[in-house]
Parts: sequence; C-alpha cells; structure tokens
Amino acid sequence: MDELSQLRMAAQRLVGPRAPSPVEAVRWLTAVQGQDLPGALTSVALRTQQGTRAAVAAALDAGEVVRSWPMRGTLHLVAAEDLPWLLELLAPKVLAGAAGRRAVVGLTDADVARARDVALAALSGGRRLGRAELLAALAEGGVRTEGQRGYHLLWWLAQTGLTCLGPTADGDQQFVLLDEWVPAPRRLEREEALGELALRFFASHGPATVKDLARWAGIGVRDVRAGLAVAAPGLERLDVDGTEHWLDPATPGRLAAARAEAAAVHLLPGFDELVLGYADRSCTVPPEHAQRIVPGNNGMFRSTAVHAGTVVGVWRTGRGKARPIELEPFGEVPADVLAAVHERYAALP
Repeated sequence: MDELSQLRMAAQRLVGPRAPSPVEAVRWLTAVQGQDLPGALTSVALRTQQGTRAAVAAALDAGEVVRSWPMRGTLHLVAAEDLPWLLELLAPKVLAGAAGRRAVVGLTDADVARARDVALAALSGGRRLGRAELLAALAEGGVRTEGQRGYHLLWWLAQTGLTCLGPTADGDQQFVLLDEWVPAPRRLEREEALGELALRFFASHGPATVKDLARWAGIGVRDVRAGLAVAAPGLERLDVDGTEHWLDPATPGRLAAARAEAAAVHLLPGFDELVLGYADRSCTVPPEHAQRIVPGNNGMFRSTAVHAGTVVGVWRTGRGKARPIELEPFGEVPADVLAAVHERYAALP
C-alpha cells in the first residue's frame, strides 16, 4: 500500500519535478480544495518550483487562478479558464438541492433573483467587493442576509456562474463578476467535459478508482464511466488487490526517479489533495487513525505528517513567539523521522 500512496505523491507533483508555476500546478490537479485558503496556498506552493505561498497568492490576484464552488458545493482553487466548464458540468446536481436549503434558511426564489440583480449592478464594470461589502450591498438592495442567508446567497451567486472570488485586498478576497474576471473561458460539450475531467483526475491523482473520481467530483458512477470511455486511451490500467485503478502511464517513471524523496518526510496542510482527493485513502491514512485526522467526522481535516507515503501523525503550529511545531504522532516515531519533521516544518512555504 505504501507503493500506491507514493505513486499518488508522484502523480500529484509532491515529489519529483514540481510544476513551473502555481497556475500550472492547479491546472494539473484540476481543482484544489480551498475552504481553508492559507492551507490551499501551501498545498499549491508545495507542488511548484517557486515553492512560495506569495507566488500562489499572486496568481490569484492576477486572475490566473480563481476560487469558487465548482464541485460538491465546496470551495476550490481552479485555473481561471476551467471554472466555467466545471460549473456547467458539475453545478446542476448541487443546485438541484438548493431550493430545499433556501427553505431552511428562509429565502425565496424571489430573494435569490433580487440578489442576482443587485450583485450584477454592484460588481459590473470591474468593481470588486469583499464579503462584508457585497452582503451590505445585498441588504441595501432589499435582500435579507442575516443568519445563514448571507452565506447561501454568496454561494448561490458563485454556483450559478455570476461571481467568483478573485484578488485580495487587505487580507480579504474580493468577489468579482466571473464573465469579467475570466475573459477567455473554455466551453466544453458534456461528453467532452466528462472525458477531460476523467483524464485529468486520473493523470494527476492516479492510481485511483472510478469511485474515487465519483466522490471527488460529486458525480455519479455512470458519468465517471462515460468520461473514462473517452479518457482511457491516454491512461494506464492497474490492478490493485483485484480493484481496477487508472493512472498516467508516466507516473511510475516519475516515482522511480524520486524514490528517495517519496520515502522521506512530508508535512501537508489540512485538506491536502493527497489525503482528501479519494474515496478510499487507506493506502495513505491508516484506517485506525482516520478519526484523528477528521475528529468526529466533522469535515475539518487536520494537517498531516507523512513518512514513506503513510500518515504518521497530525500537527499544528504551536503558540508563543517561536511557534514550534506541535506533533501528535499515531505511535512511536523514530528519532530520525522526528528530526526530519522539524526540518520540513522549518522549510514549509
């Protein structure tokens, strides 16, 4: 199982040659979990030649990378040109349940229609508004935003392709109009989009299964198989304990050239794709310790320490002036591995 996890590390560009730029790293992965923005910046930085969070933030400010809700109703970083086709492919299933959520939080169809009109007027012409500013504009326009209404409206405006999160001002990411911020979107027909999604997921995350992609993108197995039928000629099939996996044919060679690096220690932020990007992550996360990464299955993934492709503990930044790493190991950690953890922490982006 270590081999499977290390192959995934190679596919994800965590070992071996890194991506030349943040946008190329994000484009390669297709989507990077992004509800924790600082962690997402670190995840991308770990996969780039520059290796800095500042470079990733600059890609967001330049409009090369955008942050929105393209999959599973969850925030992700994506290459700007990919957001429109991902929304067209994946948003309808999520939006199908939005009416029920609106009833729970106390919004009507008329409210969201009014919110769309107000947001369009407030942001047109290249204007940018932070979360609080956009919510204030909606309230002034006659739309109730208290409680959970505000978040639902911001989510819905982005999910329906009107807005996305673009540049940062004073530490706050600004909402912009998607059509203005992404002037050269890609548009794909449904079959082509399913094929591209399958090819890119299995190339960047493989070895992975049909169920892994279904869970990752929030689509049905039938759609995954339709995409795989298009993508299969560019992929390699691998049998792992009787289960069919798919990967980029170049991935084994990438791992072979980076074997020592893959066997070393890596520190990953919470929500990193190596842990989060699969329905079955048991090759990386020992099942008996899964609850320690996501306590109580509350959806909040803790930062992980990985050795030889296996998570050996969770960590956080300590308090105080020195802010040392605080490691919670899953078992006894050899002295050389513990020393490597501290070295990696000192070198984190």
